Amino acid sequence: MHEMALCEGIVDIVEQEARKGAFSRVKTVWLEIGTLSHVAPDALRFCFEAVTANTIARGAALEIIEQRGTAWCLSCSRSVEISQRYDPCPACGSHQLQVTGGEDMRVKELEVE
Repeated sequence: MHEMALCEGIVDIVEQEARKGAFSRVKTVWLEIGTLSHVAPDALRFCFEAVTANTIARGAALEIIEQRGTAWCLSCSRSVEISQRYDPCPACGSHQLQVTGGEDMRVKELEVE
């Protein structure tokens, strides 16, 4: 389950920001997660609670903002939304798509005290 390692990375980011911003508690963490990122939001929520238990983010809410997958169709020259890799172009049916978005995960915002 790579979500555990991802949560450990999130805690590292939160702790770095706490040192920079001199805050003592994190109330909410907002994450942007792309639908093509291979991250399971439910597993991430479960791991987040376990990983943050003895940290500055103990008890913090985890808010997930889903980012849609996007691709450029080489056949019809359109930017299109896709829900998973290897989907055909919804405009022309071609499979010649280059993914342009929805693969990332990032900490978007922290609510702190």
